[in-house]
Amino acid sequence: MSTPAAPDVTVLGAGIVGICSALSLAERGLQVRLIDRDAPGQATSFGNAGIISPWSVVPQSMPGLWKKVPGWLIDPLGPVTVKPAYLPRVAPWGLRFLSEGRAGRVQQISDAMDTLNRNCVEMYRLHLAGTGHEDLVQDSYYVHAFRNADAADLGSVDYRMRAERGADMERIGAAELRDLEPALTPEFQAAILIKGQARATSPGRIGTVLAAKLQSMGGEILQQTVRGILPAQTGGWTYTTEAGQDWTPKLVLAMGVWSGELLRPLGIRIPMESERGYHVSFKNPGVALNNSIMDMDMKFVASSMQEGLRVAGTAEFAGLDQPLNQKRLDGLAELARALLPDLQAGDMDTWSGQRPSLPDSLPCIGEVEGFPDLIAAFGHSHYGLMMAPKTGRLVADIVSGTPVNEDLAPFRARRYERITT
Repeated sequence: MSTPAAPDVTVLGAGIVGICSALSLAERGLQVRLIDRDAPGQATSFGNAGIISPWSVVPQSMPGLWKKVPGWLIDPLGPVTVKPAYLPRVAPWGLRFLSEGRAGRVQQISDAMDTLNRNCVEMYRLHLAGTGHEDLVQDSYYVHAFRNADAADLGSVDYRMRAERGADMERIGAAELRDLEPALTPEFQAAILIKGQARATSPGRIGTVLAAKLQSMGGEILQQTVRGILPAQTGGWTYTTEAGQDWTPKLVLAMGVWSGELLRPLGIRIPMESERGYHVSFKNPGVALNNSIMDMDMKFVASSMQEGLRVAGTAEFAGLDQPLNQKRLDGLAELARALLPDLQAGDMDTWSGQRPSLPDSLPCIGEVEGFPDLIAAFGHSHYGLMMAPKTGRLVADIVSGTPVNEDLAPFRARRYERITT
């Protein structure tokens, strides 16, 4: 066992969810240790599209989606791909995913998403206040751009979902879109503006800055690879890294898709799939975007960031250990050139990371049933950047024994299991 005194709580995983959880715990006066094999915020959290939207309340699985999936799968530039050899493994998850898109179910999921996203912009501003890097979060529209003007319909079910939960939206035509975003292709005939949100100008920098803030508050950050967790006989939890075994009174599991691997030896089965995402970043693009842009036909997002113009999207199901799919990166670059005709695409960086996705688009948050003092904070799929601050606040409530004012039932870690007591 290590010699330093045990912290009050240890957070495994220093993605944006783990960082926000550690920060909120430190704000309660708790001594926090944060552990990850990577530098804070530089793995999956680094590579997202930078959208910070209180109105991301539309589940991934929606009624009628099953009709679109076959077309997406056969389109080499489509938003979803499955490695053929992996299809038998992912099929049960896929059927559960489609089942969660039932008409009655999606409203419940949307309410739960609203719980986590509602105040995300303000909460980031609170976390960044006083760091000198407040400009990492900037006011922005989310521009949903359509080549078919008829498809830009505020009456469609997904926009109604947002409106019912308070989103301010506006439909604009081709000329107004050109004024707002002159760099976009003239092929777009209409757009829907989702207002009252923000964008991250560098998601990786946000992770670095907030990790430094945690350390300034007395938090400890260790760069180690976590290999296993076990409940301790005397209470609390042990965890094993290459440095040995250590003990902590309370353990927060925020390791994204790797969380499921750590839970399996405890007999816990989480139906969480590794959904690989890609981005391409153009260092000297020669064009700029004023807002976050979603190409609604090809389902990818483009945004100007400190590191260049980033194009992010696509979901690939191939398992955790598969090599990069260069075709997906090439496809994203091709889509970017179609989106932005004057793009200078010569100097670009590429990235790939693993999103932890559950069939119902919701993460696992809360004490794991049957395992006292083990707190789940993983499985945020496409929404980790947005949901991280509220997740962190809920984790701090749970660990500190503060009454939680939200219904956490939709986020139960073992909601897909039949638990016998």
